[in-house]
Amino acid sequence: MKVDIRSFSEKQIQAWELMRLYRNAGWWEERGEQDIDSMLTREISVGAWKGNLLIGFARAITDGKYRGYVEDVVIHRDYHKSGIGKKVVSKLLQELSHIDVISLFCDKDLIPFYEKNNNFKHSKSQYVMHRK
Repeated sequence: MKVDIRSFSEKQIQAWELMRLYRNAGWWEERGEQDIDSMLTREISVGAWKGNLLIGFARAITDGKYRGYVEDVVIHRDYHKSGIGKKVVSKLLQELSHIDVISLFCDKDLIPFYEKNNNFKHSKSQYVMHRK
């Protein structure tokens, strides 16, 4: 299967196509196109296309030097377990290679994927806290 994996600087991701991918995954119904467009222009992101269809996405929030946080790794449900997630995260990590520490938050069942494919280490000493 031929899949084109590119950073946003190499191939722009359109807000409407990312919204379609989010909806395919059952994510972020409340996010609007204008806000997604703004997010895409400010953050490091990577897309995966099969033909003209965006089938994978990942982004990072970073201070540009010391810390980066991987966010929104999403793969079209028809392409789960195809290796695209690994490729998208690898490309994102290449884009972040100048960052000292890269972290992410994930569901417990995804810990083996990130440990095996991307050399992340599970930390039992840290807790995720959210405020909304």
